[in-house]
Amino acid sequence: MSAAAVPYPDQTGLTVVIPCYNEVDNLAHSYAEIVAELGEFDLELIYVDDGSTDGSLDVIRELATSDHRVRYLSFTRNFGFEAAFSAGYRYASKAWVLHIDADQQFPAAEAHKLIAAAKAGYDAVFGVRTNRQDPMLRRWGTAAFHFLGRRVLRIEIPRGATAFRLVRSELARRIVDLRLGTPYFLATVPRLTNRYTTVPVAHRARERGESKVGMSFLSSHAIELFVGFSRRLSTAASVACLLASGIAVLLGVAGATGLLGGTALTATLLVLLAVALTALSLTVRSLVVVGAGQPRPRQYYVREASVAVDEADLLLCTSPNREAV
Repeated sequence: MSAAAVPYPDQTGLTVVIPCYNEVDNLAHSYAEIVAELGEFDLELIYVDDGSTDGSLDVIRELATSDHRVRYLSFTRNFGFEAAFSAGYRYASKAWVLHIDADQQFPAAEAHKLIAAAKAGYDAVFGVRTNRQDPMLRRWGTAAFHFLGRRVLRIEIPRGATAFRLVRSELARRIVDLRLGTPYFLATVPRLTNRYTTVPVAHRARERGESKVGMSFLSSHAIELFVGFSRRLSTAASVACLLASGIAVLLGVAGATGLLGGTALTATLLVLLAVALTALSLTVRSLVVVGAGQPRPRQYYVREASVAVDEADLLLCTSPNREAV
């Protein structure tokens, strides 16, 4: 299909996915901004409550009652950022998905830049912060993350890309349905399509509430990416263990033959260390392979929703709209 023939949000409508976890102070403000800036489109707003405990779900219910464009999913517990937006992507009904967080750090008006870029024929457009308003530690952490991921481990990630993005719903759902053991949307898009790009967008400081993204989250998220999308770390670990075991064998032989000072016990211990390191090397490689193929729970479970939800995604559902898709 040519770029000119592809339907875009101004033709087919737009689903705005808003993941939220304990954002009770921001929800009404973000809703008002999104509707004011993007009301020209045939809008669908999907709020995904990631197990909030602060009354966020009550606000979302009120929004859904007062505006038929608002739909929502509420999880049985906190499953994390990746699970929250994945659920929104999966149940989007429009041809395009705009991801915008409830904290309002990305102005909704910047979505027009993403939409304009998409019309060049792209399947995904990612916003890149031009004036990032986050603490210095987070900025340094992000810079290190992209350096290690792109330059050292050679993982294809859109340079500077953020969660503020516009994606074809078909592509977004395909990625979600892969059910990867280590899901990471930014790194999965380039594996499915080369039609993606980035555009500079404005960024502002959080005005209400507290950020849920700390260094522990960023670190664990980075490790998932590095392990799940590159074999370089596991290969380096295996090689290091094998080299260490080889050196241990040589030292053991040298000790046993008198070329190296020490007792027979030392030599024996070194040989045993060589065996242990060799076993560890093989174990590391085996765990990577075996772990990737193990059965696991679903990425999230829904307790309440105002949309028809796949029966496999439901757990302890009390919603009046329990109808499965």
